Amino acid sequence: MRIVLDTNVLISGIFFASPPGRILDAWSDNRVQIVASPEILEEYRRVVEELGRKYPQVQAQPILDVLITTCEICLAGPHEEQVCSDPNDDMFLACAIAAGIDTVVSGDKGLLVVSGFRGIQIVKPKAFVDKFLKDGG
Repeated sequence: MRIVLDTNVLISGIFFASPPGRILDAWSDNRVQIVASPEILEEYRRVVEELGRKYPQVQAQPILDVLITTCEICLAGPHEEQVCSDPNDDMFLACAIAAGIDTVVSGDKGLLVVSGFRGIQIVKPKAFVDKFLKDGG
């Protein structure tokens, strides 16, 4: 299954053994394919670097390096109109639209409220795990 992963889910998955962690486990086991645009990868990088300075005991950079080299890159142009209350969240929708993906995994309220936009479901990490990863993960 191909998904777009919001930054908050990636970071939570790196730092905590929780539903986001199970999603990263499923990615490392090749049960899900993470799709990202260059803009999303840049945000991942920026946040991992910030948190790496704050929490040097967590080795997030190696995980990010593997993700960057194994994820599917989608060239998504900017969305024509602002959809989310935070315009930075629109890049996740733009990536899903460009890649033909119908699932974005996010805990961000600004994204969750636009679930259904152009057929894209915004799913919380726990709901994603319960629905798609309950067997074997």
